[in-house]
Amino acid sequence: MPTKCCAFTGHRPRKLPWKYDEADSRCVDLKATLAEQISELVGAGFTQFLSGMAEGTDCYCAQIVLDLREKNPTIKLHCVLPCKEQADKWPVSSRELYDSILEQADSIIYVNRVFHKNCMVERNRFLVDHAAVLLAVYSGAGRSGTGATVNYARKLGREMFVIDPLTLAVTHEGGTV
Repeated sequence: MPTKCCAFTGHRPRKLPWKYDEADSRCVDLKATLAEQISELVGAGFTQFLSGMAEGTDCYCAQIVLDLREKNPTIKLHCVLPCKEQADKWPVSSRELYDSILEQADSIIYVNRVFHKNCMVERNRFLVDHAAVLLAVYSGAGRSGTGATVNYARKLGREMFVIDPLTLAVTHEGGTV
């Protein structure tokens, strides 16, 4: 497990109060909080970042990493995809962002080539298994892929930074970054 590698997980737009409206001030504020956390990780020596490239949080984080990489070329973005057709049914604007990020990524890793019922879970576990730190946008409510990923990271004793998408409170679990 790379010691200076961070993976991202978080809610998709349908589970966030602003849905797909990224101009909503709450979304803008969340992105600013994410940028601050990712910048702090870079300041602590993190150079490798893993995004599962789901809509919402994963793509927000991937774009932030790409923006930071313009000033610091040692930063690398690795897109870890559950399957080739992950974005096939997404809205056009989401697919365009997804494709743009993939074109700029330092690497693309397919956990599976084709969709099957557990491919998202396998992708999420891959992210946690290959990172020293997990940065999560997680409300703590209900059953979700994000919740399962956070719980898996806890089970493995991973260091985590968890951002509440409503209050923007950041909690730190384990580790010493």
